[in-house]
Amino acid sequence: MYRAILPEGQILCDRYEQGEKGFELYDETDQLVAFVPYDNLHALVDEDVYSADDRSIM
Repeated sequence: MYRAILPEGQILCDRYEQGEKGFELYDETDQLVAFVPYDNLHALVDEDVYSADDRSIM
C-alpha cells in the first residue's frame, strides 16, 4: 500500500502508475482512485516505510 502526501491531505492506494503529467492511483480492485499532477504531490511513500518510524518525513 502507498500513501500520496498532498498539500490538502493524504490518499491511500494499492498501486500507482507514473505518467507524463502525474501519478494515477489505484485501489485493490484496480479502480482509479485519483490522478495527482506532479506539481501537487509532496511525496509518494510505501506505507510500510511510512509507519515503520515515528519520526516525521515532512
